[in-house]
Amino acid sequence: MLTHLRRTAVVAATGLATVLAATATASAISSENSVPAPERTEVGALVVSWDHDADPATPDAVDWMCSGTMIDHDTFLTAAHCVAGWPDGARFHVSLDQDVRAALDSAADRFGDDTSAVADAVGVPGTAHADPGYPGDSADSHDIAVIEVDGAAMAQRWSFTPATLPRQGALDDLDRHTLDATDFVVAGYGTQEAHRGPGGHVHPGGGVRMRAPVSFNALNPTWVRLSMITEQDNGGACYGDSGGPNFAMLDGRRVLVSTTITGDVPCYATNVTYRLDAQGARSFLSRFVALP
Repeated sequence: MLTHLRRTAVVAATGLATVLAATATASAISSENSVPAPERTEVGALVVSWDHDADPATPDAVDWMCSGTMIDHDTFLTAAHCVAGWPDGARFHVSLDQDVRAALDSAADRFGDDTSAVADAVGVPGTAHADPGYPGDSADSHDIAVIEVDGAAMAQRWSFTPATLPRQGALDDLDRHTLDATDFVVAGYGTQEAHRGPGGHVHPGGGVRMRAPVSFNALNPTWVRLSMITEQDNGGACYGDSGGPNFAMLDGRRVLVSTTITGDVPCYATNVTYRLDAQGARSFLSRFVALP
């Protein structure tokens, strides 16, 4: 089965043991047809500090985990699987740094083992809210969450314009020909597609905000599948891009139409994304933001 696109440099949250050494920050998303995205200032990284020893009151690990998007001045949209399953006492921060990996390394040099100070140095703390229906089923996974942050603190650190959300059924109103001709772009901080290395395939990179073109593949009531095939001049999402945005140009506007959830294991073919114009996502989001 396909796997959630959480960062591969970290042991899964349900069995966290240790953070592996970071790789070079040369790229993110997939390396084919991708470029840095400093202009996408609304796109950010989810940073988590947590504890994996006997004292949950003192987090002793910190790293970036997933991607996401500011959808108003104090609401960061990501995936539910990015905030679920953490040990008690885990803290969530949002960073809009272009290179969150470098920011974490710099903060670690300054604060050493004080993981709370490291997290506060790179991001603004917030409160996670996952869709209560998560994990759902194949009809609707409810794999959506928000981090509520202090909007004033965000504005003091970063300048950004929140993403535009779609109106209900925006993708349903487009025929196949129009969807095929629509420009889609995926963004996030994730790793590269699988490279063959010693001992098997590895996913290098990660921690730098990148973007890449993707193209329409298929639509169903809660999912839009986007092609990442290089031969179609596409890039795509990989591990760590979970919760990150997929934009489409609709009526001349860049609209955040879906969030990255999963895809093929080597990150070569398909980005499976959760539709934000569907009723399930809108019902959840209406608790936190004004919807078109």
